Amino acid sequence: RLTPIFAFVHKNGVNEVMRAELVFTYQVAGELITAQATGAVGRESGGGEQVRTHGQILEFVAYTLAMLWIKALHIVFVASWFAGLFYLPRIFVNLAMVEPGSVAERDRLILMARKLFRFTTLLALPALALGLTLWLAYGIGFGPGPGNGWMHAKLLLVLLVLGYHHACGKILKRFEAHEPHKPNEPQTPQRSHVWYRWFNEAPVLLLLAIVCLVVVKPF
Repeated sequence: RLTPIFAFVHKNGVNEVMRAELVFTYQVAGELITAQATGAVGRESGGGEQVRTHGQILEFVAYTLAMLWIKALHIVFVASWFAGLFYLPRIFVNLAMVEPGSVAERDRLILMARKLFRFTTLLALPALALGLTLWLAYGIGFGPGPGNGWMHAKLLLVLLVLGYHHACGKILKRFEAHEPHKPNEPQTPQRSHVWYRWFNEAPVLLLLAIVCLVVVKPF
């Protein structure tokens, strides 16, 4: 039953629909109200085709609204995920500045980092799941056709974000084991707080690039 709707969206380009998402939805709703006002006449004269069109309009409105809700939740979870990635390396900065004898301070910071990393990982899961839903189920940026290059670039950046997330977990484990340096180089001093400050800038640049790709869609 939804086949004509999917065909219409993909024929006209789902990205174009997304650009006019709310305006388009309200226009369709307005057409539905107008159609309902004249639908009684059609039904009295046996207008079955008109009734079928009304059902398709309703399904299309539901299809578009569901896509917008998924998109909104995706943005919320992505923003929350990045908030954790912004703050976690700041804890690493403080850990790198802890004096050798400050055991209580070190344990407190490690506990904070452990809880934050666990919570950030939980936020990443729905962010990724909703993003995959928009890409695979709704076809946003899907396929090698023209106008979809931005999505391919975004997916590459998302892989880099996942790599950064994994790197944060490895750094945390090294701090927990009192080995912030490489385990096979026990004599190497731990990285300085300056290194972690620069490390903290990576998610900012990644988020900036991802937002520009999604909003501008340069290619």
